[in-house]
Amino acid sequence: MRRFFSLVAAALLLLGSCACAEQPTPLAQITGELPHDDSAFTQGLLYYDGALFETTGKRGHSRLRRVDPTSGEITRQIQLPQRYFGEGLARVGNRLFWLTWQAQQAFVFDIDTFERVGKRTYEGEGWGLTYDGAHLIMSDGSASLRVLDPADFSVVRRIAVHDGDHAIDKLNELEYIDGEIWANIWYSDRIARIDPQTGAVRAWLDARNLRTALGDRGANANVLNGIAWDGEHRRIYLTGKYWPTLFSVAAPAELAPTASPR
Repeated sequence: MRRFFSLVAAALLLLGSCACAEQPTPLAQITGELPHDDSAFTQGLLYYDGALFETTGKRGHSRLRRVDPTSGEITRQIQLPQRYFGEGLARVGNRLFWLTWQAQQAFVFDIDTFERVGKRTYEGEGWGLTYDGAHLIMSDGSASLRVLDPADFSVVRRIAVHDGDHAIDKLNELEYIDGEIWANIWYSDRIARIDPQTGAVRAWLDARNLRTALGDRGANANVLNGIAWDGEHRRIYLTGKYWPTLFSVAAPAELAPTASPR
């Protein structure tokens, strides 16, 4: 993706994307702050079995890593070849699916060893990725999400994302939380909570206070990007590109516990 700020991009960041949102936008409730590698151009983020799994981008710096969320220690890491720009990440069972931006390839890794065990292909760009328990859901920067068969990446259907009459584009990193698709919006400090059946934005989460909480530590912080869901403890982790902090935030009160996706 076009990962460098221009003056226009900076203005969009301040104003926030989708200013015409019709749904409520509560402020994220910070419950904790943890260390995060501020050299990481965070693309994908997920929580599983007590660890965070994170992918980073940029050619020559695209890495898949397992991280201790408490200490920020990287406990396992691999890097893509120079020609690839790494993107979003999702877990299906004991497999990790890692998108690339423009190479139209997703790589599949064993979650324990990080051994590459497969590859999938797709058309267009890859941005964010998540798993709903049956299908992968992929963003490409547009207002349309692709629902994919993990076996071959065939498109099962598409989800047109909208808030009222307004199409919501720049959908980036994704996380499936209690029957909703949560999406970072590129250039924005807000997160859309999307109905996976209709594509309607049910609500927004305003995370501007996270950037404020960075204070002087956030001098080099880029955009908010990275959502991970700890269903057992009902905790959401949020961070951003080049952010020195991983925030834990409370799940909105209206979210009711549901069965975890297989």
